[in-house]
Amino acid sequence: MSRFTLPITAADADIDELGHVNNAVWVQWIQAIATAHWEAVAPPAHKLAYVWVVTRHEIDYRGSVVAGETVMGETWVEGGPKGARFDRHVRFVGDDGRVKLAAVTTWALLDRATGRLMRVREDVAAPFFSASPHRGEGGSDAVAEG
Repeated sequence: MSRFTLPITAADADIDELGHVNNAVWVQWIQAIATAHWEAVAPPAHKLAYVWVVTRHEIDYRGSVVAGETVMGETWVEGGPKGARFDRHVRFVGDDGRVKLAAVTTWALLDRATGRLMRVREDVAAPFFSASPHRGEGGSDAVAEG
């Protein structure tokens, strides 16, 4: 399986009235790292032909992150696709080594031209299972598609 990492630093705009990263921002970060992983490993033809959309998030919030704090996001895909869908694992770890958030998200593959669900073919799934880890560029301004 291919693990993908992406450092993200919490900006002032990410902080809620409780003084830590807002739950909705965590969801944006989950989407950002998933999209960055696809962009890092998918062949150009696949990026043009397909788009992934989230169908489900299961999130465990385990710790707080404050403005200026950097977390290391990590994502990977375990197991093969189930038709048009597969599960993606995500976690964000603080500098102290503690997991701040752990999630399993379900993504579905769409044909970009028609917007219709597609079965995830082996050649589309294969880049997620390569042996080499990947690292993306960090920042709190990462924007994801989907």
